Amino acid sequence: MIERMDTGARSSKIVKHNGVAYITGQVGEGDTIQEAVTACLGRLEELLIKAGSSREKMLRATIWLTDMRDFQGLNEVWNAWVPEGHAPARACGEARLARPELKVEIIVDAAYD
Repeated sequence: MIERMDTGARSSKIVKHNGVAYITGQVGEGDTIQEAVTACLGRLEELLIKAGSSREKMLRATIWLTDMRDFQGLNEVWNAWVPEGHAPARACGEARLARPELKVEIIVDAAYD
């Protein structure tokens, strides 16, 4: 069975199937990369909880930065947010995002109960 949550015209914020919650990409605003990542991770955490999951159950994260020079700042916030011993498989690359003011987008897949 496939369960879609918060479905709009283009996408669902969460799609659950076979024990995996697929969380749509989240962005965060802020003047610094740390502020943007913190806002983004806050949104992701809300969706993980709504999906019946958590940071400890993340399986994979895909991270897009508009500038790879922000990689260290991203990791400062990411490393503090991910519970020790529960780091997901992760990929990070550089891409142009939907709006020019955005610095980061994070997509997460996570197991759920």
